[in-house]
Parts: sequence; structure tokens; C-alpha cells
Amino acid sequence: MTSPDPTAATLPPSVAVRYEHSLSLPALLERLHLSVLLSTYQAGRVVSLGSHRGQLQVGFSRFDQAMGLARTPTGLVVGSRDAIWSLPASREIAPRIKPEGQHDIAFLARSCHHSGPLMGHDLAWCGERLWLVNTLFNGLVTIEGSWSFVPQWQPPFIGGWAAGDRCHLNGLAISDDGRAPAYVTALGECDSENGWRENKATGGCLIHVPSGEVVLRGLAMPHSPRLYNGQLYLLDSGQGSLVRFDPLTGTRSTVATLPGFTRGLDCFAGHAFVGLSQIRETAVFGGLPLQEAGQQLRCGLAVVDLGTAELVGLFWFHSGVEEVFAVTVLPGYRNPVVIGPDTTSDASQTVWMVPPAAPR
Repeated sequence: MTSPDPTAATLPPSVAVRYEHSLSLPALLERLHLSVLLSTYQAGRVVSLGSHRGQLQVGFSRFDQAMGLARTPTGLVVGSRDAIWSLPASREIAPRIKPEGQHDIAFLARSCHHSGPLMGHDLAWCGERLWLVNTLFNGLVTIEGSWSFVPQWQPPFIGGWAAGDRCHLNGLAISDDGRAPAYVTALGECDSENGWRENKATGGCLIHVPSGEVVLRGLAMPHSPRLYNGQLYLLDSGQGSLVRFDPLTGTRSTVATLPGFTRGLDCFAGHAFVGLSQIRETAVFGGLPLQEAGQQLRCGLAVVDLGTAELVGLFWFHSGVEEVFAVTVLPGYRNPVVIGPDTTSDASQTVWMVPPAAPR
């Protein structure tokens, strides 16, 4: 199932990153013809997992407290501590980035929207606009023009737009047609600052955005709702589980229980790609069922076959990275390269994007 990978990288100076993966993972990525991006705010990186000639390829790019990730019509967006970075995609430049001939898509940081610190969580391209779960202001917002953010929606139990994390709104599922927000997750139905902390082990909920109705309760710090093939999948993070919720019947079932705090999810080709984190900060994560179970927790990525509920691929960090924030699948691309705004600290080559020269 597992095989040590001796490859090592360095994130912040003097912090060695060691990782391991199941033998099945590179072959699975190649068979599904995709790659995966992870973000980690603790280590301040976007991590790419791809394959080349049957070998797993792992890349790192620096972003200040990297958080939400989302695909857009032109590339990728990455949420950071106080800004949202836009990374246009280039298939033409990718093969020329060293090592030459190995990459099939490149995402290059070119501009950012300075929002100020929002404790931003999920990002989603929806209805031709970029949506953000604004956790500090307890609502859904869009990123437009010169505004820090444009308020759009809040749960009915929130009393207005003011800074102060009350319910810890965090996850966003968009509708099947991609036109509107459909569901959100929150850690509590609270309207007092940090009120969600009082009942974090069972106070989490799933909310239907159009109606404002709470459709599922009793969750332990839930994250990352996603609509896929008519079902809604979400992470009951404090239980370490992947959950399936049927919007028509209101029934829920546990698809898989995994060895980590589950946060970050994407579904594609009959598989769920789930982020795993270790629990170390007891003020926020203490007292969760996952922690009380006493099992060894891992940080990385788990791939679950949604048809069989089998764990079919695993990647985990031994050191240097302790949590995963967001997970995004890149269908159609086997080995991406992400170059963030800080190329000197990434020890990455400089890449210029220029239009074709006009004929003389």
C-alpha cells in the first residue's frame, strides 16, 4: 500500500519537508488523467501533485497563508492572508519551464485583489463571478472591482455585516449548473463572536442557501460541501469522515472514515479527493471525537472510490506540513507547475508572459 519516497524539498528555510505516497497514487492520477492541488496556510504553500512517466511529481509554490483554491475560466485563484491571487493558465509556456518537457500546464501569478484579512475559506467561480466564503464577516461575498468585497448572503441567524467570527462559515457548494451558491457549512448557529466554539463537537450544520434552511445538524466542525452527481458530499471534519447527503430525502451516510481532520474536497471521475490534517492546536480542535479516538492522524491527501468506498490512493507528509486547507482537481492535466508571487523564495525560475510579437 505504501512506499517511502526519498525525495525531499524545503519550504521555509531549515524546515525539511518529507513525504510518502501509496504505490497506487501515480498510476491512479495517470489513469484518471488529472492532477491535484493542495493549499496549506500553516506552511504557506500551494502543493501540486502530478505524474510523469509513472512517477509522482510534487511541486511547491509560496503564498502568504495559502487558503482557498478555485478553477476559473482563465486559470486559477488562490486565497491568501489578505489578498486573492489570479494565476492565468498557459499550456504554451509549460513545456519550456524547467525541467523542460515535463509540465503540461502552468499557472503563473500575475495580479491580486487586495481584500484585507477576511479569514477567507472556500473560493468558487459561480455565475461568472468569483465568490468567497468571508468567515470574518459570516457571509458569502463576491470579489469585484475596487471593493474589498461585495456582500451577497448571510445565514438568517446572523444579525448583520460586521467583523467578528460568529458561526465560522467556511464551505461553499455551488449548484449543479454552476450559476448560484447552493449550500454552505458552518461550525455553529451562533450570532455572538466566537460563539461557535462552545459546541464545536456537535454544533456544526449544513445550510441550504436559497431558503436559508438548516438541512443537517449534529456535525463536528464540517467543511467543504460539494454537489456531485446529484448528491452532496461534505466533510464531518471532527469525525475524520467523508459524508454523503441526499438533498431529496434528507438522509446522510458515512462514505469513509479517514486518518486525519478532513478539510478540503473535490470530486471527479467517481472519486473523492480529501485533504487530511493533523490536530495540534488544542484551543480550537481539542475535544473533537477524532482526537478522543486516539488514532494516529496524518496530513496529506486521501483518494476514495465513491462507488466502493475504498481508499485507493494516499499521500502524506512526515514533516514540514501539518495541515491541508483546500483541495482542487485539475482534470486533463497530468503535471502542472504553479509559480507564485515570491519566485526568489521559491527558488524558481522567472517566467515572463508576453503577447506574440506584432508583424513588422
